Amino acid sequence: MNEIILDTETTGLSYRDNHKIVEIACIETKDLIPTGKTFHKIINPERSVPEEAYKIHGFSTDFLKSKETFKEVADSFLRFIENKNLIIHNAPFDLGFLNFELRLTKREEIKKNKIIDTLELARGKFPGTSNSLDALCKKFNIDLSKRSKHNALLDCQLLREVYINLIDAKEPRLLFQNDKEERVENINQAINFNYSKKIIKPSDDDLKKHKDFLKRELKKNHY
Repeated sequence: MNEIILDTETTGLSYRDNHKIVEIACIETKDLIPTGKTFHKIINPERSVPEEAYKIHGFSTDFLKSKETFKEVADSFLRFIENKNLIIHNAPFDLGFLNFELRLTKREEIKKNKIIDTLELARGKFPGTSNSLDALCKKFNIDLSKRSKHNALLDCQLLREVYINLIDAKEPRLLFQNDKEERVENINQAINFNYSKKIIKPSDDDLKKHKDFLKRELKKNHY
């Protein structure tokens, strides 16, 4: 089963106030193991970036002017997420912005039945506590040292680890192949473990002596 871990950064808190997306990041996983495929775009929002938003993600108006617009990246984005479940933290926020942009460019919106919202999962598991991405990373002892500013690609990487912990799954570390021999080889390489043992088959004489010994011991114990 392939999934997409998705995150966005924006110029503000509400698309209803004409705020726009400035960054989209997607990491593809298969059974939560990264496949190596990512979609990452810095986007020209075609509007100014408020100072408050700049402090959060560090993308200035001047920096974004030279980037592609959402309309220019929309088709490649939709192809990347096609027929995959989307794992998003606080999905109504990201989905609201994405569908707003898709409507503006006359494209089909993302359906809600394809979404797994990790914020809802966290609220069910830890009611009454902060369930922000930062708070959950701290709760699960996930390294936050690289997160000096909000960055959609880094946040996707963190969210994958958070989701694994939320569903009480073991961290999947190995990319198994279909072929049995390749799976065994991958496991040995992954754990950096070379092991060999010489197996010595007992002789017929050894087997006879062993049987005689067992008979004597059983006779002793019987009496």
